[in-house]
Amino acid sequence: MTGSGETSPDRTVFAVSGADRESFLQGLVTNDLGKLRDGLVYAALLTPQGKYLADFFLVPRGDVILIDAKADQAEALMRRLSMYRLRAAVTIAPTDLCVSRGLGSAPEGTFPDPRHPALGWRRYGTEQATAPEIDWDAIRVRHCIPEGGIELIPDETYILEAGFERLHGVDFRKGCYVGQEVTARMKHKTELRKGFVTIAIDGTAPVGAEILSGGKPAGQVFTQSGGRAIAWLRFDRMGDDMTAGDARLRPLDSPAPDQPS
Repeated sequence: MTGSGETSPDRTVFAVSGADRESFLQGLVTNDLGKLRDGLVYAALLTPQGKYLADFFLVPRGDVILIDAKADQAEALMRRLSMYRLRAAVTIAPTDLCVSRGLGSAPEGTFPDPRHPALGWRRYGTEQATAPEIDWDAIRVRHCIPEGGIELIPDETYILEAGFERLHGVDFRKGCYVGQEVTARMKHKTELRKGFVTIAIDGTAPVGAEILSGGKPAGQVFTQSGGRAIAWLRFDRMGDDMTAGDARLRPLDSPAPDQPS
């Protein structure tokens, strides 16, 4: 018996084709395209200063590489990739494919989501899936998985503070890509002092609301579900006296699975 799934209307799929498609993308994105032989590759495109622009999945499909991106980021992402194309033998074009995702036993032709096993599987095709809706936000909050356009903010977020290493979205052995120097320096020469964590929340606060701790700015609160929230925090100000608007926040008694303690 296969698991339930649903079509994601907020995703757009476009195709990168041509003889140079793999080398072209390899020099731009945060992950190693050699991993396509094993399935989906989660990656991001960064600014030259190492800040997040967009995150997406690279999908192996015969003689093309599909890119599964947030719909509201896809057009800008295609433009940015085209800007880097220069003389490469590469064509970038939209497709009519849709993205379905689900939980449980994976149907034939699907790929496991590489970020975390709790995120189930993804499928690319023209058919629409109409299973009951799944509370993806609850899963993301439980496992501290940031989402583009919510927690991941273009021109602001650093991917290591966003947990991309834990989510298998960056490779430190692949060689150069846009923003690689800053990312490598954060990995090897600094200790992260800020980042996303899952915390307990009593009440609700607007997404992006400022967190105060001891009256001092400590971060921001984002997606909330089931008495928990994804928060971007300064680790040295994380404590039991945090507030965001009328909501009270505190560290969880124990971290969620796969969340740094």
